[in-house]
Amino acid sequence: MTVRIGMIGPGGMGQAHIERIHTVIAGGRVVAVSDIDPGRAQGVAARIGGTAYATSQELIESPDVDAVMICSFGPAHEVDVLACIAAGKPVFCEKPLTPTAAAALRIMDAEQAHGTRLVTVGFMRRFDASYREMKALLDSGELGETLMVHCAHRNPTVPQGYTWDMAINDTAIHEVDAMRWLLGEEFISARVDTPKKTTLRFPHLQDPLVLILTSASGVRVDDEIFVNCQYGYDIRCEAVAERGTVSLSDHEVTSVRRAWAVTKKVARDHNDRFGGAFVTEVQEWISAVARGEHTGSTAWDGYAAACVCDAGVRALTEDGEVAVKMIERPAFYA
Repeated sequence: MTVRIGMIGPGGMGQAHIERIHTVIAGGRVVAVSDIDPGRAQGVAARIGGTAYATSQELIESPDVDAVMICSFGPAHEVDVLACIAAGKPVFCEKPLTPTAAAALRIMDAEQAHGTRLVTVGFMRRFDASYREMKALLDSGELGETLMVHCAHRNPTVPQGYTWDMAINDTAIHEVDAMRWLLGEEFISARVDTPKKTTLRFPHLQDPLVLILTSASGVRVDDEIFVNCQYGYDIRCEAVAERGTVSLSDHEVTSVRRAWAVTKKVARDHNDRFGGAFVTEVQEWISAVARGEHTGSTAWDGYAAACVCDAGVRALTEDGEVAVKMIERPAFYA
């Protein structure tokens, strides 16, 4: 069976997914696209031999579409995810599921009313080989209890349209989900520390900043967010446990020695660093859809991450720790 996929928002991320699906991933084909820019939708459809739909609703309701991928702007996700649930179609939604916890809660309510898990959220770090190796080691208990985790998320630069709150709900959200998954527990509070600002920034940003999270068992996670670091895309993570530590390694393939120097490559962007994770993530989703099953992160994971990000955004403007407020996990997502 070839899963016929409709793509909503075939921008940079969407087209990267199309390339993966059509070249290295088995069992799926993007056959339909829609976008707020009709010209882009028509251009992508012509290139892949698919159909451009005037609206996302028409794409979702099309009998020629088996499953939907949403790669549009975050605030537009809710209405399309709800439409997919109403149509009974599996949907892969890039992060964030929604920009707010309230919107994610509405999605969970709709999915539970439908009675089947249909929503998968694009948290690709769960599929990265190095993160998976780190989690397997921590879960084994070999290093004892995890006590704290140090993270860094550095981008070379961001566009001027990157708003002050996106440091939390668009960038740090990756560490929020990855750490929930790595530790196997929820966060209860958030705090933001604001170091000296880089001069290589847009005036409206606090850059860098440090998001500090506390888990239900007391694990402390610090996450440096630096989105104008200039030198590359650099993701770091070190878990400190009772009997040792485990860290992500550098991901360059080679190092070069010449002219009294040793040089290594630094990733340019998320596709460069997490290309393999994206392939694994989308392959597992397509295979699960073909089997009539659900895999990967759920709407609950999207909701929980949004709750933490809501607290983090509040902490940008409030002193001290801000409590993370969330409902009890429904049995539907156990």
